[in-house]
Amino acid sequence: MKIIITLLSFLLFITANAQKKSNAVQVTYEKSSNGIVLENQDPIVIYTDKNQTIVTSLKIIEKQATFPFETYYLARADNRWYQTAQLKINKTISTVDSSSISSQKLTLTNETKKILGYICKKATTSINSNSIDIWYTEALDLKGAPSSLGQNLGLVLEVTRNGNYSIVATKLQKLKLVPTNLVPNLKLINTTDVLSYRDELWQSRFRTLAIFENEVINFSDQSVSNDSIFRYAAGTLIIKKIKVGKIANGSQVFIDLKEQSNGDAYDRTGSVFIIPTDTKISFVDALKSDKSVLPIYDNGNGKQYQGVVKTDDYSPVVELMRFFTPFGVHHFNYLKMKNKDWEESSFYRQDISDLSALFSDQELTIGVFIGNYDQGGHKVSLNLTIHEEKEVKARTKKVITLFNTLNIMEMAGQEYATMFNSDKGLEVQFTLTDDLLNARLRYITTGHGGWGNGDEFVPKKNTIFLNSKEAFSFTPWKTDCGSYRNYNPASGNFENGLSSSDYSRSNWCPGTTTNPLFIDLGDLKAGTHTMTIKIPQGENEGNSFSSWNVSGVLVGE
Repeated sequence: MKIIITLLSFLLFITANAQKKSNAVQVTYEKSSNGIVLENQDPIVIYTDKNQTIVTSLKIIEKQATFPFETYYLARADNRWYQTAQLKINKTISTVDSSSISSQKLTLTNETKKILGYICKKATTSINSNSIDIWYTEALDLKGAPSSLGQNLGLVLEVTRNGNYSIVATKLQKLKLVPTNLVPNLKLINTTDVLSYRDELWQSRFRTLAIFENEVINFSDQSVSNDSIFRYAAGTLIIKKIKVGKIANGSQVFIDLKEQSNGDAYDRTGSVFIIPTDTKISFVDALKSDKSVLPIYDNGNGKQYQGVVKTDDYSPVVELMRFFTPFGVHHFNYLKMKNKDWEESSFYRQDISDLSALFSDQELTIGVFIGNYDQGGHKVSLNLTIHEEKEVKARTKKVITLFNTLNIMEMAGQEYATMFNSDKGLEVQFTLTDDLLNARLRYITTGHGGWGNGDEFVPKKNTIFLNSKEAFSFTPWKTDCGSYRNYNPASGNFENGLSSSDYSRSNWCPGTTTNPLFIDLGDLKAGTHTMTIKIPQGENEGNSFSSWNVSGVLVGE
């Protein structure tokens, strides 16, 4: 009996040591959320031995990964953590960061459980308010993990975040050695700093079209166009032609604009827009010659409004983003106040994915307007970014511009939008050649003019009618303008302790954008329709008058 027991003990000892003496292992991990394995994932794969750990993925190994993708290498002799990103076929960047390994603060516990037949211990940590559980085994006398986290604990077989998202080992293979073709030659790796690496990797994940960079928008007869950027209305608007490649369905499209005062101290109306050029008459024609080429809207109040509504031969300007400059950001930062640290620029970024049908595989005429009468004016930089998604099945989007009363040719005599002092308001007829499903009106509205009693400072109800029936009404009003005081160094200060930039306004604040409102209109049948906008515009006060800049684009399928 003693001989049998001794023999069994010896066999168990040999078996245990056979586990521990593995030279290297390959571990495959899968991701799951709330206990459900994620579909269409790329499993993480690691290779590890006493000297090194390589973190990669199944698709990278099989050369099926899409750009950009990352691999990681830990040189265990000095805990140097190499991160390498393949941005495209012929472009690779790398960085090395030892602190990501050495600075980890982990709490060891007495909890254990089995994973793939190995007893695992539990360690915990917290990262950015996320609780992390790390399960690792010491049975193989090797260390490694599917990320930088827990690399020196043991062989990590599971990482769970907040109890619901897990990366779990599903397969473990013992190897004689780590495949030599996966081991990088560290002498040939050129590294950059960590922040530069992260930034370049992040920017490689989307397309950026730089449209304008530090371009001046001012009021001056000295404003001159060049071969790509054209200046009109005494330099208060600039336009440029750009080409945009195909945009996959479901992708996200953004514009971002940075603005600084270049001498103008006041809050000004700004707009980023596209000029449709697929009709007989285009707004570009007016810019090149005169506003008189634009079709006239006449609602019987004695004034004529140029180019504000759609006709059979003309499509008004499509507004992408309405923004408002603060009082003199950057240029007037020398006007010091205690406990006020002025911002250096205003930054505006807006999702315009709903209008992507206008961009996909198209050449566009895009522009920026800032209404001002200052020779220094403003400086702007404008980018378009496209964040691709895999092509998804969806009905073809249609975008139809209906009206835009913002007079971007203000400094060339285009009439202010005072048509709402008439009961007729703004009216546009449009004809659909086909049914338009799930139609929505993308509506931007801001009130302007006057001082204390002007519509800029008095809430006014906007009512939208479709085919003589009220479709929607609301009162646009912004009450958070005081949040942007640090963008407004030249804002006037009053005896009551408020700054001019603090005052609530009709859907805008100095230094902000005005978000579009999306109004559901249902399915619209083919044929002619009429849309009417009514606003109880305030009366003139001496030389002061009120006006409303409204733009509307019909979006549907």
